[in-house]
Amino acid sequence: QEFMFDVDSTPIDPDLIEFSSRERAGKGGGRGLIFSQDRGRYIKPMLPKGKVVRLAVDATLRASAPYQKSRRERAIGTKYEGRGVHIEQGDVRTKKMARKAGSLIIFVCDASGSMALNRMNAAKGAAMSLLTEAYQSRDQISLIPFQGDAAEVLLPPTKSIAMAKKRLESMPCGGGSPLADALQKAMVTGLNAQKSGDVGKVVVVLISDGRANVPLCVSAGEEFDPDADEDSKDGKPSRKYLKEEVLACAKQMAALNGFNLLCIDTENKFISTGVAKEIADAAWGKYHQISKADGSAIASVTNQALNAIKNE
Repeated sequence: QEFMFDVDSTPIDPDLIEFSSRERAGKGGGRGLIFSQDRGRYIKPMLPKGKVVRLAVDATLRASAPYQKSRRERAIGTKYEGRGVHIEQGDVRTKKMARKAGSLIIFVCDASGSMALNRMNAAKGAAMSLLTEAYQSRDQISLIPFQGDAAEVLLPPTKSIAMAKKRLESMPCGGGSPLADALQKAMVTGLNAQKSGDVGKVVVVLISDGRANVPLCVSAGEEFDPDADEDSKDGKPSRKYLKEEVLACAKQMAALNGFNLLCIDTENKFISTGVAKEIADAAWGKYHQISKADGSAIASVTNQALNAIKNE
């Protein structure tokens, strides 16, 4: 059975949310730089690698200057005799450009039945607060809820707070928990954003209890093979199999350059299985356990962790 939640309408005390990562006057590079040969500020010349996109005229002339006398002498009697400046391939220098790298914050929200018991309502309210802060700092945001048999990129990377608010308020809840598929979709989304050249760091905010009950093969539209799991019962995957699948995805994320995982565990600590903590450890990420999961508490903890990651 699927159902809908409204976003938590409880006002969030601004004193609870720390904005320590705001750039101050005179501070630069805190959010990283993207280096390229086509866009940004010219910082230094370099030897070309492949096609020359932006020619560094100043550096090219300096490299050729010591050889002008000998080259003019060699050019006497040839069609190049009348040239003012003689440039050869070895003199060519290209521009190395740098520009500020934005961050992509991917909210991976557990919208399954298990998460509903852990106040999905408040988690969504916290996400709305964090989406607003992401917009103000000009970072991109993305939203990937997971429920049923597969995760869905409900909101592709964007800076539009209006679109994000609309999509988040209409997010369906209930059904299974395809956590492994959600982590994989988050990695693909982040990698594609990095390839665009405007995103440096990718911060994946996983709001979940860490429990999964849908294997990757089912999310891909295939049937589960009981022979692949020695502990399988009644043709269904065991908890061990599902857990190993999720941890394998978390380890893949740890190996990706520029990726950071923040795991917000909303499971009651007295009945916690500890899986969310293992996921954070496998991804070399940060872990926070919120026993009383209300919007302001999740927003405060998540914002502090995001600030630390973005300023590393």
